[in-house]
Amino acid sequence: MTTTKELWENALVELELSISKPNFNTWFKDTHITRIEDGAVYLGVPSQFARDWLSTKFHKDILRSLRNLSESVRNVEYVISRGPKRSSEEARTVPPPTELPLEAVHAKSNLNPRFTLQSLVVGPFNELAHAAAQAVIRKPGIAYNPLLIYGPTGLGKTHLIQAIGNHFRNNAPERKVFYCTSEKFSMDYVSAVQAGKVQSFKEKYRQYDLLIMDDIQFLAKMEKTKEEFFHLFNYLHDGNKQLVFSSDQHPNVIQNLEDRLKSRFNAGMIVSVTPPDHESRLAIVRTKAAAHNVVIPDEVLSYLATTIEGNVRELEGALNTLLIQLEMRGNPLTLNDAKTLLRGAGGMIKKAISVPEVVKTIANFYGVEEESIYEKTRRKEVVRPRQVIMFLLREDFRISFPTIGEKLGGRDHTTVIHSCDKIKNDLRSDSILNQELHQIRLMLK
Repeated sequence: MTTTKELWENALVELELSISKPNFNTWFKDTHITRIEDGAVYLGVPSQFARDWLSTKFHKDILRSLRNLSESVRNVEYVISRGPKRSSEEARTVPPPTELPLEAVHAKSNLNPRFTLQSLVVGPFNELAHAAAQAVIRKPGIAYNPLLIYGPTGLGKTHLIQAIGNHFRNNAPERKVFYCTSEKFSMDYVSAVQAGKVQSFKEKYRQYDLLIMDDIQFLAKMEKTKEEFFHLFNYLHDGNKQLVFSSDQHPNVIQNLEDRLKSRFNAGMIVSVTPPDHESRLAIVRTKAAAHNVVIPDEVLSYLATTIEGNVRELEGALNTLLIQLEMRGNPLTLNDAKTLLRGAGGMIKKAISVPEVVKTIANFYGVEEESIYEKTRRKEVVRPRQVIMFLLREDFRISFPTIGEKLGGRDHTTVIHSCDKIKNDLRSDSILNQELHQIRLMLK
């Protein structure tokens, strides 16, 4: 009779053949069957994160492999089980679990409570923007109105502008605060027009004492929305209500942005954030590691800060990779471990890679046929990989929207823009998607 250990070992052999090596090594290490009851296989995994990932991404593969070996298997349940207890000596050297409680977005303000000024690492790259944010907090509607923070993606702009909102929500609860992206604002407006509820839309957005809007560069391509935004801006500004915005570039160079909007942005305070220097990157990884109650050797953190010279988001993604491995392995990380795990993580993705290569890599990662990416299908299992491809081609390779659309089956550039915006917005709250993109970027290097 096959034991549970033998059953899972045989299943792993089959899984290793059907899943990419990086995914297999990352997510199936330290897994085991704890028990089998009434046709349900209870699979022990080392962490909550691993449980969420395996049940979301690999459940069908796992169930298929087990059923191929035993027809009595009807389902798979995932339970956190760290396996045999370690010795007391090992327990003293292994850091505590790295998981943080998930914090829900506040329903009325749409703010993420973890974005605070206290949790923001301040350095030469963002100190002026940080000072401007504090001035707004001291004199809302008077000092620096509007405040616009601009800079490349992944440098903490969303963190900073939401931190302003969270300060007001916690210290001045009588003030009405709301955060949204320009895409959400546009979608709300279009929905209101279609439903004949434009007046309700106006009343909703005009009630706020502090309105925070992310990625205002996308307003430039929304003609009807721009007009409504212009009137909303004037209404709130004339009433001394505070306006805070972010953009990936200075408003003066945003194409198709009307002069009347540019002049209103310039009437307030416009500050930039730049890529962090080495000292700031080191401070960021130390702060993030400390927030997880994890002790990582200084030489590992220094290597991380030296290797990842891109944006803060890439730096956090690399740190998350180390944290996940730290918990799954149950052993302290050495410098050599970090170098192995992050091999190829530094610098930009090589520019010589072709679009078909990107499509092939990402299609394989998600387990879909390459041909389906180019087809006009809207199947759920194909749409997300296609959106990720469009997002990475734009963000990492700076390919134009029309060119991306042409390369991926002759799609209209507006479809590409929507896909990129969708992924960018989802990244703010979807931890699994963040990890997927980090893994894909490593595979593309």
